Amino acid sequence: MSLKTTLFATLAAVTLAMPAFAEGTIKVDDAYARSSGKTAKAGAAFMMIQNLGDADDRLVGVTSDAAARVELHTHKVDDNGVAKMVHVEEGFAIPAGETHMLKRGGDHVMFMGLTEPFEQDAMVPVTLIFEKAGEVEIEIPVDLERQDMGGHGSHSN
Repeated sequence: MSLKTTLFATLAAVTLAMPAFAEGTIKVDDAYARSSGKTAKAGAAFMMIQNLGDADDRLVGVTSDAAARVELHTHKVDDNGVAKMVHVEEGFAIPAGETHMLKRGGDHVMFMGLTEPFEQDAMVPVTLIFEKAGEVEIEIPVDLERQDMGGHGSHSN
C-alpha cells in the first residue's frame, strides 16, 4: 500500500469517527416539552445539557419538524419589571465540564407554530446544534403535568 493510500485511509477513518466522538461530549438529561393545551400554537422544551468534553462549546441552534419555527429563547426583565421572552441568536455557552440548564423561567427551546398539539407522553424529535459537537438528535417526551421540579423555574406559555 502506498503512503498516499495509507494517508487517505487514515484520514477517512478519523473523519468518520469524529461525529460520534464529538457527539459523545454532550449529554442531555431530564428533557421534557410542554404547551399550555391542545389549541396552543407554541410550546417549549427544557433540559440539562452537560459538556463532558475538555473544550467549551455553545448551543447555537435547534431544529424540529414539530413547529414552523424553533428558536433558543430566554426571559429578560425590562426596567419596569416586566419579563418577556427573547430570541437568543448567539446561543448558550456550555463551558467544558459544566451543565447548562434550560429551565422554565429561563433559557429554553421555543416552538412556534406547532404542526400538531403537544399531547401527554408523545415524543418530540429535536436536533440540537452545537458549535463544536455538531448536531445531537434527541427525542423529548411531552409532559404537560410536570410541576416545577428538578431545578426548573416557572414558565408561562
